[in-house]
Amino acid sequence: MNWLKSVAVATLLQVVVAAPSMAGEDLAAIKKAGVFKVGTEGTYSPFTFHDQSGKLVGFDVEIGEAVASKLGVKAQFIEGKWDGLIAGIDAKRYDAVINQVGITEARKQKYDFSEPYIASKAVLIVREDNSEIKGFDGLKGKKAAQSLTSNYGKLAEQSGAELVGTDGFDQSVQLVLTRRADATINDSLSFLDFKKQKPDAPLKIAAQKDNAEYSGIIIRKGEPELLEAINKALADIKADGTYQKISAKYFGQDVSK
Repeated sequence: MNWLKSVAVATLLQVVVAAPSMAGEDLAAIKKAGVFKVGTEGTYSPFTFHDQSGKLVGFDVEIGEAVASKLGVKAQFIEGKWDGLIAGIDAKRYDAVINQVGITEARKQKYDFSEPYIASKAVLIVREDNSEIKGFDGLKGKKAAQSLTSNYGKLAEQSGAELVGTDGFDQSVQLVLTRRADATINDSLSFLDFKKQKPDAPLKIAAQKDNAEYSGIIIRKGEPELLEAINKALADIKADGTYQKISAKYFGQDVSK
């Protein structure tokens, strides 16, 4: 019995001693390798997508590169489908995911997030000549083009709209433009990008929700040194104007607040 207790105590001491040495393991490994591995979709414009030449570009791509630079390393992007993207952190396929990942209480139970670097709001989009729909309550009895399982679709339904199912933002705005739907509730940043690409499109924002939803860089739990380094990098690129330059390039304004 005493022998078993001795073994148990020794094992416990090994765990206690080993635990502190684990903290900072990821940051040290990143610096040693000279590479910050980032999981991203590569199919989600304007955040992470491929341009006509096939190069991976986008707001989140440039943010990832800027953060890596502040860490003193290079960014290496590893693409994957959204459904399994965050799970890739658990499998240690990469060090972080940068892909407009919303900060939610459910995700915070399992992962750590950086300070928010993107703020987006739900907006109600209608044709420019639509003077009837002025707010979300104006959707009652109207047709709203929405992804049926999205939070925006649920919001439209709660507002009394009849939903017209779509595959996403692009199809939703096309239905509004062609008058097959009266409106769509969607992401403010997607609309900013759309208007930047097509400034003459006859669409406008009729209303906007007050509460913003925030996104952050997501990493494994238990890496406080890496989290601190990422937060410092984000603060630094905001302080030196890098963030604002990237944000203006893709959205025409600062999208951090």
